[in-house]
Amino acid sequence: MINRCPQVLRDRASGRLRGVATVASYLMFLISLLGSAVAHAEPAWSAFRGDQAMGSTDRADLPWQWSESQNIRWKAKMPGAGASSPCVWGEQILLTCYTGYFVPGEQGGSLDDLKRHLLAFDRNDGKQLWQYTVPAKLPEEEQIRDHGFAANTAAADAERIYVHFGKSGVHAVDHQGKRVWQADVGSQTSGWGTSASPVLYKDLVLINASVESESLVALDRDTGKERWRVGGIREAWNTPLIVKSSAGRDELIVAIHGKVLAFAPDTGKALWNCDTDISWYMVPTAVARDGVVYFLGGRSGTASLAVRCGGSGDVTDTHRIWTSNKGSNVSSPVLYGPHLYWMNDQRGIAYCADAKSGDVLYEQRLERADQVYASALRAGERIYYLARNGTTFVVAANPTFKQLSVNHLSDGGQFNASPAVDGNHLLIRSDKFLYCIGD
Repeated sequence: MINRCPQVLRDRASGRLRGVATVASYLMFLISLLGSAVAHAEPAWSAFRGDQAMGSTDRADLPWQWSESQNIRWKAKMPGAGASSPCVWGEQILLTCYTGYFVPGEQGGSLDDLKRHLLAFDRNDGKQLWQYTVPAKLPEEEQIRDHGFAANTAAADAERIYVHFGKSGVHAVDHQGKRVWQADVGSQTSGWGTSASPVLYKDLVLINASVESESLVALDRDTGKERWRVGGIREAWNTPLIVKSSAGRDELIVAIHGKVLAFAPDTGKALWNCDTDISWYMVPTAVARDGVVYFLGGRSGTASLAVRCGGSGDVTDTHRIWTSNKGSNVSSPVLYGPHLYWMNDQRGIAYCADAKSGDVLYEQRLERADQVYASALRAGERIYYLARNGTTFVVAANPTFKQLSVNHLSDGGQFNASPAVDGNHLLIRSDKFLYCIGD
């Protein structure tokens, strides 16, 4: 039998414990890295209308009934107003707002005090984590009709968050709220403001600067340096969309007054154009599937159309599939199965149309819908329509109209932003609050 002194036994036991602790720490480190990688590889809703820019998710477990006292997980007070939508990356919800001037419900203010802000909130409890502030580059508009000075939704990736603040520039900010770069895309303004959101494509940040310089601009994602620019982008408030043609070619689609335009996103080379026959400026963002893109726009005459991508030059006669006099001037549609769904921004009417033909399958007036600026959201078998008065209508994603619920939030002022998705929670922002809705 071998005798060991107590000190030797204690030293060896301590060594084993230190080894276990080291292995445990290393495993925890790997787990944290894996969790971070998963969060960054599979962001929940990282840009306007989600990762696919379609305003659509297959999740069927989002809440569809709530009130100010039911199913509100948390509610965060906003330091300022805005019409931009929330986006989600990692453990942060990212949102823009403005303060200092023309804030609904606030008296006074001066353009000299106008500031725009990018805010980060904790996904779990709504606590504000940090704030990035940009003073307005003057002169600015004395007022922006209806929705104010912060309507452009942010976009995020693993390294940075990108925000478009109109003539005050495009800004890239890290996930701690520190500026990485700033770029100027133009100095013009509009009484309707600016609303197009950044689109991330490969190593580029794509900006519809129709208001600021009548341009479509591609910026280097790492440095903010301009890579290409094309002109002639007039009266276009819609966020561009990347669409893959049936032949597999990536196309950057944007609608201007009278035309849908397609460009090569890597170079800005013009690919094709198509007449819309819509006589108004273009605000709603497109949806697409199987190489076909669908646009709404206008308040009278032709108000929607479908175009097959993949053409060259003027494709009006060869690739325009249909036009319709049913549409919307502000809110964007969703596409689910063979059907398009949308809400008219002024008439309080919900529509369902056959995507192949454009034939309207139902048009249903909804009580208390009033004005609807938010884009439609599809979650599982349900469609969500959020009115400016804080009422959300949930209807079945079915060509036969069926209203499932009507939900009211009356304490938030105006609701101009499109809803967003965070896992099995719904994010809704108003001029006063950010709501996380769920069990």
